[in-house]
Amino acid sequence: MLKIAVYGKGGIGKSTITSNLSAAFSFLGKKVIQIGCDPKADSTINLLGGQPLLPVMNYMREYERYPASIAEVSKIGYGGVLCIETGGPTPGLGCAGRGIIATFNLLEELALFKTFEPEVVLYDVLGDVVCGGFAAPIREGYASKVLIVTSGEKMSLYAANNINRAVNNFADRGYAKVRGIILNRRNIDHETEKVQDFAVKNGLEIIGDIPRSRDINHFEDEGKTVIEGNTDLPISHKFLDLTRMLLADEQQRGRL
Repeated sequence: MLKIAVYGKGGIGKSTITSNLSAAFSFLGKKVIQIGCDPKADSTINLLGGQPLLPVMNYMREYERYPASIAEVSKIGYGGVLCIETGGPTPGLGCAGRGIIATFNLLEELALFKTFEPEVVLYDVLGDVVCGGFAAPIREGYASKVLIVTSGEKMSLYAANNINRAVNNFADRGYAKVRGIILNRRNIDHETEKVQDFAVKNGLEIIGDIPRSRDINHFEDEGKTVIEGNTDLPISHKFLDLTRMLLADEQQRGRL
């Protein structure tokens, strides 16, 4: 099973990246789960035709009980992708990270992976603060690979550096490792050089380069990924090429 955690600064486009990767894996015939680990709970919206999904934490507050099955807190999106959102506490009350931990524990109790038997699992994780529950995909063994989404902007690279340091802190425990950087371009001055310099200093590889694209915005307005919108587009090929590379990694390791 290929298990990937996608981290990045809030607003950097990690949910767009993650949902397009999920759609691309599905297009290539893989059985996929995407779990949004952000209190905004909008990670999977473009896999679901623009319709928001009731997050696990919200479900438990609304119904005052634990869900009895995965079906109560999930929806099937484009290409059969199983979509789940952790959600978070009532704004201003409680810790969103603890909500992620509670959700993960619940999904284990409901035997999510045994029941659905995915080939690929993607976690879309807020990376501004890599601590507590937001580090759960790294330190609890849920993910085996981390992808860091960044632009060349200063604060985006600052967050990327914190994420990389957090992952490295768990390196000796056999937890997830950073597979590489996805450059999600903002078209700022010297962006390529800035991200390449960061990658070299940290011994990382830029494995994806996503240009700014009107096609992404166009299909998001329709509640779609570009993969669902048109797989022949150059931007769709970017995501498909990245998924093929990640699958080839796993095949070489005998995990797929």
